[in-house]
Amino acid sequence: MSADRPTRPLPKPTALSRPFWTGCREGRLLVQRCRDCARHVFLPQEFCSGCLGVDLEWVESTGRGSIVTFTIIGRAQTPAFIAPYVVAVVRLDEGYEMLTNIVDATPDRVQFGSRVEVEFVRESDEISLPCFRLAA
Repeated sequence: MSADRPTRPLPKPTALSRPFWTGCREGRLLVQRCRDCARHVFLPQEFCSGCLGVDLEWVESTGRGSIVTFTIIGRAQTPAFIAPYVVAVVRLDEGYEMLTNIVDATPDRVQFGSRVEVEFVRESDEISLPCFRLAA
């Protein structure tokens, strides 16, 4: 990121989300999985959104999935973003969904159902964002 351009707003990890952000910094996409029903849970929660169980563990995701929906942002709301860019909902192969950016692709190449894989974008010493790129 250029030193003369502002940085994008960054998340502030909490005790609950810290394992997720530590994994991203290390280049691993971690997600919670319920030990009772095996459902993957994202965003980080205190309990399973499926069975309401509280026995959750952190596991590594494949980082692969498909684009469920997307939009192309033609005019950035802040100079921290360079338009056009793509905001998408990706359904990971484990069944959970993430709101993210599609990187390293012109917007005209992005399609519903496109296969994608995680690409970590380092924004600071502490935060790497899990974005996605079109799969080869």
